[in-house]
Amino acid sequence: MSDRRATIVGVGSIPLSGGRAPAESTVLGIQAQAAKQALEDCGLSLGDVDAVFTSGGWGVPGTGMMPALAVAEYLRISPRLVDSTCIGGASFEAHVAHAAMALQSGACEVALITYGSLQRSLRSRRFGGRQGELAAQYEVPFGLLSPVGSYALAATRYLHEYSAGPETLAHVAVAARQWAALNPGAMKRDPLKIDDVLASPLVSDPLRQLDCCLVTDGAGAVVLTTADRAAHCRRRPVLVAGCSSATNGQVISQIPDLTDSPARRAASSVLEQSGLSVGDIDVFELYDSFTITVLLTLEAVGLCGQGEAGELVASGAISPGGAYPTNTSGGGLADLHPGMFGIFLLIEAVRQLRGEGQERQVQGAKTALVVGTGGTLSAASACTLVAPA
Repeated sequence: MSDRRATIVGVGSIPLSGGRAPAESTVLGIQAQAAKQALEDCGLSLGDVDAVFTSGGWGVPGTGMMPALAVAEYLRISPRLVDSTCIGGASFEAHVAHAAMALQSGACEVALITYGSLQRSLRSRRFGGRQGELAAQYEVPFGLLSPVGSYALAATRYLHEYSAGPETLAHVAVAARQWAALNPGAMKRDPLKIDDVLASPLVSDPLRQLDCCLVTDGAGAVVLTTADRAAHCRRRPVLVAGCSSATNGQVISQIPDLTDSPARRAASSVLEQSGLSVGDIDVFELYDSFTITVLLTLEAVGLCGQGEAGELVASGAISPGGAYPTNTSGGGLADLHPGMFGIFLLIEAVRQLRGEGQERQVQGAKTALVVGTGGTLSAASACTLVAPA
């Protein structure tokens, strides 16, 4: 009997210098480079790819209104399945879910997920031109900064609700920098202290510059196929054990509880699907657009109760050597963040489960929980990944 379970067999990402791609790069070009690397990683070719998943828009120019078609055309392939789902930074975990269903049903045999952005080089992320329509009519006319202002509202509510100070947020940035120090490709590797975070410029109260993700270029790619075919690929396959998504209000003013992330529902569902508990997870790759995002997600996945994430992070639990290794590349706060970061969470999780983390490798890592967050706490998509026995 054939085994059509979805398996990640290849990953790739382009190197950056100072957060920038090489001069004269294009958004499609860097995606092609990442795709080539991911396919070479597993020993497959573009000719094997029959499904393309990508996302664009979301304030990041370069692929037009139909990004999956643009990527396929640039790669000179004609896939039988394309998907341009965009739910912000959670898009790529959702793509894994869609690819898994397609592989299981026989709708495709080899799925390629890509993303690329030159937002640092182009100095462009076009949120300022948003139209004040639909739910956005309650925010845009009043000048709320997006997305930082929205996350600042969530952070303000969180700190008030749990009588916490700004150092609660700062501990997250320090932990990210500790992981980045072990990652030679990370943009920010210098030591960071709580006082450094608290002394950085205020961007949107209470979020300071070092509470906010980086602005970089970047491109990544992930290749999936069936478990049967994965057995003949070049690298150790990583099984997709479960996938789930959850949504919230599209804009922050329409979210009923700013201290409760949709990641709670997504993580609960995905753990149940995969037959795992949060205590079974060895590595956590959690979207870190801002420090508050991490605190909310740590609570949402069940590592602690509501209002307890600050104490958990301050204890060193998510830092190197801690009980719950989190964002082991340095994440969006210290490694890279090219507009939408979700694909890089997947790439780092796979590298950890294949034992390729070098200095930052979590010893004995066999399971990973990946949680992407999109919009302004608008959507979450989670995956559980398992290394082969």
